[in-house]
Amino acid sequence: MALVAGIDSSTQSCKVVVCDSTTGKVVREGRAPHPDGTETHPHHWWSALGEASSGLFDDVAAVSVAGQQHGMVVVDEDGEVIRPALLWNDARSAGAAHDLVQELDGPKAWADAVGNVPVASFTVGKLRWFAEHEPELAARAHGVMLPHDWLTWRLGGARHQPTTDRGDASGTGYWSPAENTYRTDLLVRGFGRELEVPRVAAPAETVGHTPEGALIAPGTGDNMGAALGLGVRPGDVVVSLGTSGTVFAAHDRPTHDPTGTVCGFADATGGHLPLVCTLNAARVLSSAAAMLGTDLAGLDHLALGARPGSDGVVLLPYLDGERTPELPEATGSLHGLRRDNMTPANIARAAVEGMLCGLADGLAALSGQGVPTERVLLVGGGARSAAVRAIAPIVLGAPVVVPPAAEYVALGAARQAAWALSGEESPPVWTLGAPEESSTYDFEAGTELRERYARFRHTVHGV
Repeated sequence: MALVAGIDSSTQSCKVVVCDSTTGKVVREGRAPHPDGTETHPHHWWSALGEASSGLFDDVAAVSVAGQQHGMVVVDEDGEVIRPALLWNDARSAGAAHDLVQELDGPKAWADAVGNVPVASFTVGKLRWFAEHEPELAARAHGVMLPHDWLTWRLGGARHQPTTDRGDASGTGYWSPAENTYRTDLLVRGFGRELEVPRVAAPAETVGHTPEGALIAPGTGDNMGAALGLGVRPGDVVVSLGTSGTVFAAHDRPTHDPTGTVCGFADATGGHLPLVCTLNAARVLSSAAAMLGTDLAGLDHLALGARPGSDGVVLLPYLDGERTPELPEATGSLHGLRRDNMTPANIARAAVEGMLCGLADGLAALSGQGVPTERVLLVGGGARSAAVRAIAPIVLGAPVVVPPAAEYVALGAARQAAWALSGEESPPVWTLGAPEESSTYDFEAGTELRERYARFRHTVHGV
């Protein structure tokens, strides 16, 4: 039995799974925390990986890293990191991203060029901010990597050329999924001069070996890893409820959304992964529970005791601002309150419905780009909520299934490692358990509450 390891280096922690390369069965796993914040030195990721993988890698034949997207790791000529990495959730580059959009004749020009319209999270905007605000450090920069690129490079003892993959490269703002090439002109527009960038490896290429001899696969971004771990097929749309909320799907062609709502990413298999991201997901539930003086189980109980539509109560859940729609300064707000509907149950249900309505907007945006929806796969920490599982089919207006709880990003990385190890043309088929069927959807009730949500959103925010 050959063993493979998958690494999920996320914003909050490092998670490692060791799997049977044929079946995908997890035989060992570990985890370690990352520092909190919106910037961190990459050495913390390396230290957490060492802690999480301690004693796990001795007999592993192949390894792969799936990492948080967009982060900016800049290195000098010797490969030394010259400043803490700016993470995807660092918003100081919002102004720089806006300037870049305008400089290239607006959003459509960016969507046509790289399938994405830069926002604060994208690497190209972070490079512009870095060049403008820290010019002395920026003058030392020789190369730029993404978090997974840097970890993959370190796993090989930094003996090989830095590499990346199509999926993670497509979130930089200077690589084109449609053309499968870097847009060096956009990198220069962002930073002011050329930087060395990682070579983009093929999906199942061997990019190096660890000092112990394990094969190193290319790795990918976290959303691409999750799609690979879930075995997403055409017609599946994944709704992931973590710190942020994401809606993404496997697609056979690149997307170009000039509104910037749909990110036209590539996936980890040679295809495409159109994606919509919201800032407010599972934390809406925990915040609502705290406001109501209960816990998540209590929030479930309250929400399930209210009728669909929460008797007209609507929560706009922009507790941390919002990325989709782009409302960085927005705050959350409750609407439609009357004396007869102002109950804990209605407010609890409105929190669940409001969070899901933001993701339903993402589902509609994918449909507008020609992405079919046959069923929704509901994953992430928020999917553990009984209220979310019951209410999601109504709000999303589609059949919903809940796959077994698992570390799907790490599993996707492990599956990629198994693919590279096998030398086959396609990744191995892993069966990880039957999904839980959720409740059926109510088209009429869902349409009504989505329309009410949209009316309040437009009244308050004009979008």
